[in-house]
Amino acid sequence: MSENSAGIGDLLGSSRTSFIYQFKSSDIIGTWQSMEMENMPEKFDREEEKGNNSVEIKVLFFARARDLTGVSEMQLAVSAGSTAHDCLNKLILTYPSLEEIRSCMVLALNEEYTPESAVVKNRDELAIIPPISGG
Repeated sequence: MSENSAGIGDLLGSSRTSFIYQFKSSDIIGTWQSMEMENMPEKFDREEEKGNNSVEIKVLFFARARDLTGVSEMQLAVSAGSTAHDCLNKLILTYPSLEEIRSCMVLALNEEYTPESAVVKNRDELAIIPPISGG
């Protein structure tokens, strides 16, 4: 190792260490920043939910739902603690034509079928799946 470098073990020390480490190797100059590594996504989700009382989810539209909305996906901001039912209500305000398939659609939250009573969390993915037929 060069005089300006250190091993990863020397840098990290602990997974709960915060620091900025600058290095120079040949013509490459960069900065490496590490924050608390344990449970980082969950920590950020909790802070975001506490900070602004809203969450943002990704909504996916399939088949007839995609035809009715004209989009295959979108971001949707809802209040923290909202359910899939609340999300659907908000979507129908934006895309009233979705009402046509509301009674027969299936929902999936993070790639698993879910009831409308499921609570959505920040960065969740809600899929709107209308009935599909074929032969």
